Amino acid sequence: MGICVVGLNYKSALIEIREQLAFSREEIKSVLCNWSDYFADNEVVLLSTCNRTEIYISESGDGLPDTGQVIGYLLKQKSASQPVSRDVSLFLPHVFLLEGLSAVEHLFSVASSLESMLLGEAQIATQVKSAYQIALEAGTVGTAFNRLFQAALKTAKQVTNETDIHKHRVSLPSIAVVDFALQIFERLEDKKILVFGAGEMGRETLQYLCDYGAKNITIANRSIDKAEQLAVEFGGRVADWGNRFDLMVNADLIVAATGASDFVVTFSDFRKVEIRRGNRVLFVLDLAVPRDFDPLIGGLSNVYLYSIDDLQEACARNRAGREREVPKANQIVLRNAQDFIRWLNGRPSGVVIQKLREQLEGLKNKEIERLFNKLSDLDEREKSEIIYSFERFIGKVLHLPLSSLRDESQNGEPNKLLTALAHLFRLDND
Repeated sequence: MGICVVGLNYKSALIEIREQLAFSREEIKSVLCNWSDYFADNEVVLLSTCNRTEIYISESGDGLPDTGQVIGYLLKQKSASQPVSRDVSLFLPHVFLLEGLSAVEHLFSVASSLESMLLGEAQIATQVKSAYQIALEAGTVGTAFNRLFQAALKTAKQVTNETDIHKHRVSLPSIAVVDFALQIFERLEDKKILVFGAGEMGRETLQYLCDYGAKNITIANRSIDKAEQLAVEFGGRVADWGNRFDLMVNADLIVAATGASDFVVTFSDFRKVEIRRGNRVLFVLDLAVPRDFDPLIGGLSNVYLYSIDDLQEACARNRAGREREVPKANQIVLRNAQDFIRWLNGRPSGVVIQKLREQLEGLKNKEIERLFNKLSDLDEREKSEIIYSFERFIGKVLHLPLSSLRDESQNGEPNKLLTALAHLFRLDND
């Protein structure tokens, strides 16, 4: 059985490309549920975050699907909810394909935040777990991917516990606040903070803003309930989403982190707001993918607009302080990935070994029954000794050939021995 991952991330594609293949939770479930209508019955998990969209696929009887077909399928599914380019050739230069051990290593590295824009960031393990759970709900996870994603999450926990990758943890919101917002505003106590969205990214950014003194906070979100929960947590106010442009007139700092599929503030929208603002400085952290603010707004005077990609330089500085822990973390990832591949390669041999043991167990039981019928005066101790001797004999006879079979399986080439063993004992006729 083979495994591959097809995807793109912040290393391979700019945000303009990534946002066209960014999927919400509902869209992910639809992609997975519709998969079998276009491809074979693979095990499939789709991971979509701010910085990556990656689809993990198991091999079926028809092999692994073509990369172009996978991207074409994702674009077709995405186009059902919003207009995106259907030209696969525009995306293929930014797409990577990894197979086998490389695919498993990649997943384990992603879950352990070794592939994150910000090394050691906390959210990615939760996002991997969420992607796995959505696939469970969609019914696209079987034995192999259950084990694969559980192993990935276990690896992430091991990296956290055994290295200093996550010590003094710094997230994208913390960099946005400390390295960007505080360079524009020396203090936040007197600034009017406006938050669009009430998800985890907005919540975490608010936490850092409040840590640095922010007090005047207004939250606008399409779901009033979520906005109210966030307002209670941070002592803010809730405003109607439809009034967001009026709210922008007096804002000093805006955090935009909605799940919208298109701009929530277009250039023309902002031009109307700008007239009412006068010459006051506005700082905007657009942490959404797809982006919430039209990037053209950043070209206006007195507007400081930063998207996730603008945080990369600061992330690189942060990463340098943690690089010394990467080799240790990579060793954990590689060791666990190799263990998984050995298990995966050993699955066919496990079936054959089980069949052989069942066959020999049946023969043993028949011979013991025949012997006990012939020797009717045996007591229970003598019978137990005979049964034990049969079992020891079978175990010793099988030990070396089964050890060889397991060794070959772990090296990824068990087929010849498996075929010979199955044919020799006629196991393939069961």
